[in-house]
Amino acid sequence: MKGSKLKKISLVIVALTGLGVVFSQTKHLPKEWQEAALKVYVPPGEYDEFYVFFSGGFNGQIGVHGIPSGRNLRTIPVFSVNPENGYGYSEETRALLMTSHGFIPWDDTHHPELSQTNGVPDGRWLFINANNTPRVARIDLSEFRTVEIIEIPNSAGNHPSSFITQNTEYVVAGTRFSVPIPQKDYPISEYKKWAKGTITFIKVDNSEGEKNDRMDIAFQLLVPGFDYDLAHCGKGPSHGWCFFTSYNTEQAHTLLEINASRKDKDFILAVNWKRAEECLAEGKGKKMKTLYYHNYVDPKTGIAKSEKKTEVTVLLPKDCPGVAYYLPTPKSPHGVDVSPDGLYIVGNGKLSINQPIHSFEKMINAIKNKDFVGEIEGIPVLRYESILHCEVKNICLGPLHTEFDDKGYAYTSCFISSEVVKYDYKTCKVVDRIPVYYSIGHLVIPGGDSAKPWGKYLIAMNKITKDRYLPTGPELPHAAQLIDISGMKMKMLLDFPTHGEPHYAQMIPAELVTKRQKKIYRLEENKHPYAVKSEAEAMEKGVVRKGNEVHIYMTAIRSHFTPDNIEGIKVGDTVYFHVTNLEQDWDIPHGFAIFGAKTSNILIMPGETLTLKWKPEKPGVYPFYCTDFCSALHQEMQGYIRVSPKDANVKLCWQMGNERKCAD
Repeated sequence: MKGSKLKKISLVIVALTGLGVVFSQTKHLPKEWQEAALKVYVPPGEYDEFYVFFSGGFNGQIGVHGIPSGRNLRTIPVFSVNPENGYGYSEETRALLMTSHGFIPWDDTHHPELSQTNGVPDGRWLFINANNTPRVARIDLSEFRTVEIIEIPNSAGNHPSSFITQNTEYVVAGTRFSVPIPQKDYPISEYKKWAKGTITFIKVDNSEGEKNDRMDIAFQLLVPGFDYDLAHCGKGPSHGWCFFTSYNTEQAHTLLEINASRKDKDFILAVNWKRAEECLAEGKGKKMKTLYYHNYVDPKTGIAKSEKKTEVTVLLPKDCPGVAYYLPTPKSPHGVDVSPDGLYIVGNGKLSINQPIHSFEKMINAIKNKDFVGEIEGIPVLRYESILHCEVKNICLGPLHTEFDDKGYAYTSCFISSEVVKYDYKTCKVVDRIPVYYSIGHLVIPGGDSAKPWGKYLIAMNKITKDRYLPTGPELPHAAQLIDISGMKMKMLLDFPTHGEPHYAQMIPAELVTKRQKKIYRLEENKHPYAVKSEAEAMEKGVVRKGNEVHIYMTAIRSHFTPDNIEGIKVGDTVYFHVTNLEQDWDIPHGFAIFGAKTSNILIMPGETLTLKWKPEKPGVYPFYCTDFCSALHQEMQGYIRVSPKDANVKLCWQMGNERKCAD
């Protein structure tokens, strides 16, 4: 009891000391900024209230920050190799980056999406798209690791992705670029002849607690060759529908900034996926030959596997009446967002100063009454006036994306006028505006695209940052700005830099994630084929030659490797270091690197086994060492491997301390 009281007193003293530092650093600032500093201050040893997951854009990763502090907590490698921990380099992770185009070690990530239960983020998984080589990844938030990547065939520019249905039944994806389906050689000038798009529905094995969750392409809907931009799926009364914005309904193929902006209205595509399921059950889908990869980590071994898939089911709208409708929406809409109650669909027409809000109820009535103004390739076009709830007049310049709070308000980002606008989406009345710096793209509110927003903070993701931070040459970081939305007036709290180019983000209460956190990998559960559970086992299995392949069973523990001296390796051999971290204490990883390796180090978590592949090219003695500072004797955590000429007759031996063994 005394110890517990002492700990509490110590924490109070530390917190008060920290607040004193904040006050001393901000005493020259106006009172409002002093108050803002206190709102974002997180005392030493305390956790942030929220996690925010930023897409990395052109870095191909996900950035994780704590809110309200803005602290960068870590980067989750997804579609790009990461030398920090060996992702994409190690033999266990390379298969995750395989595609029908070969090994692709980079991509452009735009839209993370949290798994949901009953429309509410549940903290289990995070999905994210690869825009360039179309793929969708699933990240397990119990370990903040990518565990599955599925390639999307018949797609180009996987931009309206990865958005989910309210119980994570499907992850949806669409094509930004229209292409021939299947691909063929056509003159570009014949664009309207060959241009097609697809909307892909990826089924998710959604069994809570199961270790064999998998994604699988359920079907693709073949749609007219427009550019599909963003998406969101319905919830509550609109559950069963997903909505996709489209632009370039002019079907231009050159100088799109002019030629794809001629029409007053483009479309939101409304897809009734429950109707699609009915048509598929009736056998109306067609099998199409194709090639794509499904990559996943085996939960038992921790080793990624690749499966080739050779066909996909394609559904044509004309074969399934009622599966899709076009909602006219001005003008070149970017975001499409569904209110928490599922009753309103907001179209963010980036070239319109008026924000249209469609009524889901009116949309259903228009469909029942066949209130159409035309049809495009079997998809009816609904009458704009019949589906419109209202327009928010003169909202701003360049509205891009909308999210919602828990008090009945919507917030829209405005790229050209560099502001966030707050309004009542039922009365369509603007109630507040706040400037941001500069050129905001997307914004994020905790749960702001779900059925349960936590309306405390909003983060503006800004594209231009000159004069916001110390200059770092021609390339500057992007800026995130934290805004307090708990009251009627929005209040700016904090600027903080982000990595890559965040396009979109998801924010969630930290407690929904931390309660699932994995701290170690239990050594007794390690089923990796080259795992060893003790130093004695490492010395017993030792080093095994299979022709020109050499497999080294190795352990790492504070502060040595076993074995740490190896001889009998020859030029021309391919050497596999299979390193098991024997630690069973949280936050004690070990690294492994070897001189001259044309790859990355590997960073092995407690209880885990990872593999580094090395091909020695010259005779010599090569050091290897731990790359992660693990103890006071970290520098001593090293070893040597002897490489002899190809025709040498040196016996294969390994040693640790006074124990030395040799192969038969």
